[in-house]
Amino acid sequence: MESRVDLLVIGGGINGTGIAADAAGRGLSVCLCEKSDLAGATSSWSTKLIHGGLRYLENYDFLLVRKALKEREVLIEAAPHIIRPIAFQIPQLANSRPAWMIQAGLFLYDNLARRRHFKGSRKVRYDADSPLDASIRTGFEYWDAQVDDSRLVVLNALQAHRKGAEVLTRCECVAIEALDDGWKVRLFDHFRQQEVVRHCKVLVNASGPWVASLLANLTQKPAPHEIRLVKGSHIVVPRMHEGDHAFMLQHDDGRIVFVIPYLQDYSLVGTTEEEYVGDPGKATISEAESSYLLSIVNHYFKRQLQQTDIVYSYSGVRPLIDEKGKNASKVSRDYEIEKIENPHPILSVYGGKVTTYRVLAEHVLEELSDYFPELGPDWTSSVALPGGDFAELTELRSGIQDKFPWLERALLERWCATYGSETAALIGDAASMSDLGEHFGNGLYQREVEYLQQTEWARTADDILWRRTKLGYVFTQDQIAVLDSYLERANQV
Repeated sequence: MESRVDLLVIGGGINGTGIAADAAGRGLSVCLCEKSDLAGATSSWSTKLIHGGLRYLENYDFLLVRKALKEREVLIEAAPHIIRPIAFQIPQLANSRPAWMIQAGLFLYDNLARRRHFKGSRKVRYDADSPLDASIRTGFEYWDAQVDDSRLVVLNALQAHRKGAEVLTRCECVAIEALDDGWKVRLFDHFRQQEVVRHCKVLVNASGPWVASLLANLTQKPAPHEIRLVKGSHIVVPRMHEGDHAFMLQHDDGRIVFVIPYLQDYSLVGTTEEEYVGDPGKATISEAESSYLLSIVNHYFKRQLQQTDIVYSYSGVRPLIDEKGKNASKVSRDYEIEKIENPHPILSVYGGKVTTYRVLAEHVLEELSDYFPELGPDWTSSVALPGGDFAELTELRSGIQDKFPWLERALLERWCATYGSETAALIGDAASMSDLGEHFGNGLYQREVEYLQQTEWARTADDILWRRTKLGYVFTQDQIAVLDSYLERANQV
């Protein structure tokens, strides 16, 4: 099967889906291909924050911080169901950064961009009831936002699809050929085990940590940019403290580690930074990394953690633009776009972070304007992502409850926080709990599974349990086997 599009985007992470959505909304015909699942790599292995990057101020990266702070406001309005403000407290130890330095940084952070949804910083004091070590008496507080990173990717893919883009998951770009009128792109569909061919005018390579190696493989020429692969690992442990706020812990090596409330029962702790060599898709946490994170947490908290307390861990490989001689923690988290004509245009995206994906996409479209003179104007800064078209989550929950009074409270809350206003479409014509079909355990019903298959490109239990929901934390191996068996049968239909 062959067809022609204006733009073919390689990579179903946050940058690729953001570019596909923006381009489709400006009138281009778009195909997005991803060799595995959406958010199957780096984009689901982040610290799950929408943030300006307070620590980047130490590297004098003021423009990046300002850009990210402005995006923080845009994104929380676009997807209020999966992005929420969260307070971060910075406890002060005797060897921490001086208080004046923290205060100066927070003053900049508060004022580099206009704040509408986020409170300003303040000084805090800790008493005997604090979860922190008794020696810690003072600290500071500032605000950022927490995000379900993999769902943010899925919502951008859904936005792209609803604007007319073709989204092909499990579809790997294996070869390109230059024809007179553009590129002939060969894809291999791993799901159906068949070749798919698309013709396009422009290729966008947004394959994250594979960006340089993929470009070299496709063009048979060295990539124009060298990248550094930096592994960041996180651990998930039982909840470390009461309250909705997070902690930012300063270490004596200059790095910082976050302890963030996660999924009610857990705390997310991260991240590390170390150079990585190998397949980015196979990165795992080392014992040294987990020991490093545990030691920092134990230095600050009364409760002492051991390796056996780790519930889950994950590692993501970030593709950073190589700045020779710089420590990995000092390398800029900003992005760069490289355009080559070989003989037709290929744009490759290097670097970037979750928070700035939308402006990155706008930048890519600016670079494409010479090839598409009829390109429409910017539009993503004022349009909600799917499910985000509501004002208050409490009002949304109340409206869904009124419409479907039979829906169990826990399910209502999880669905609204996951799907937002799309919850009504998920429920569809169901009139009782029994209409939701087979119950796979932990509040996962057949109706939701079918919705994720038909609407959000879910194919496996991993897709559903880890990237569409976070139910993987509570599912047993037996329950996963039952779900996998159901999906296998469904996929054969």
